[in-house]
Amino acid sequence: MRKICIFTSTRAEWGLLRGVAELVDKSDRLSLRLLVSGTHLSDDYGRTVQEIEQDGFSADECIDILKFDDTRQGVCNSMSLAMSGYGEALGRMRPDILIVLGDRFETFCAAAAAQIQRIPVAHIHGGEVTEGALDEAFRHSITKMSHLHFPCCDEYRRRIIQLGENPSMIFNVGALGVENIRSISLLNKSELELALNFELDRPFLLVTYHPETLTNSSSAEQADILTGALDAFPGCKIIFTAANSDTDGVVINRRLSQYAARNRGRCLVAHSLGALRYLSAMSLCAAVVGNSSSGILEAPAFRKPTVNIGDRQKGRLRAYSVIDCAACREDIIKALEKALSPSFVTAVAGMPNPFEKEGTAAAIVKVLASVEQSDLLRKHFFDIC
Repeated sequence: MRKICIFTSTRAEWGLLRGVAELVDKSDRLSLRLLVSGTHLSDDYGRTVQEIEQDGFSADECIDILKFDDTRQGVCNSMSLAMSGYGEALGRMRPDILIVLGDRFETFCAAAAAQIQRIPVAHIHGGEVTEGALDEAFRHSITKMSHLHFPCCDEYRRRIIQLGENPSMIFNVGALGVENIRSISLLNKSELELALNFELDRPFLLVTYHPETLTNSSSAEQADILTGALDAFPGCKIIFTAANSDTDGVVINRRLSQYAARNRGRCLVAHSLGALRYLSAMSLCAAVVGNSSSGILEAPAFRKPTVNIGDRQKGRLRAYSVIDCAACREDIIKALEKALSPSFVTAVAGMPNPFEKEGTAAAIVKVLASVEQSDLLRKHFFDIC
């Protein structure tokens, strides 16, 4: 049995990886291990390791790294703990392949620790560009430390080749989040209201806003600009999902909680909705708002308008449904007015989704089970002729 270890450190990441975990666990050729860390183990972020357990899995290793604040130095301290802890955990588990997804600093540390431990890395969602976040550098660094690549479209596959990776080890499998939408039984409006204990008696916005880590404005200013724009739409209810553990994410969460307290009955703030409630909310909302990758990747699958604020997601391939705007009150209001207009909603309803493919998780697991491993660690820079 080939041992496959899946690394996860956030609620959103696990929502994408769960389908892969299920297929690995069912495989007669593969054996599943889970390395759990980051916000999964933090009470401040909803301790979402419980969601992993509710899905029927158990963590083989739990490495708590969020023992500091979310300042720049605090994140550096967390990365130090991560490198040490992940290295020790991988040394104990000795998986044949480590699966990582995305571009976060925790993921970078997991890939780096695997590199030192001589464990091949399979990277999902490489080749993408997010010019407004420090994660941009982490993602491409993870690509160079990885041996198998699973981008979600051909454009990103070409970028991984441009980084010198072997084309035969790069597989365009589509987006796991889009596949999840097609395979999950979503809640209807009444069921979602009951699950959230929140009445959805009028159109609502699904809002997720993470810190823009490469901007000069403070996270508090960013949050206040966002909520100032939302004041212009009193007829819409709002479901906020909390920011992640990037620098000053706690500041944004505090501001959003204060805004919700001033607008009781209109706003709900959730540390974590979990995949079922989050995707159900996305399917029923009037628009997705903020700067989360889910507005770029998953919302188009529902043919829902996205108001994408600022530069955090700058550089990603976009569907027609995504409206980009600057991080200022007036621009956000204009973008929301367009997103909620009947003409735009009608136009979005028939658009194609660039990230949709059938059998995404199955394609990843097939490669994991069949790839020749004896020479996987020996990488050669692929020069574009």
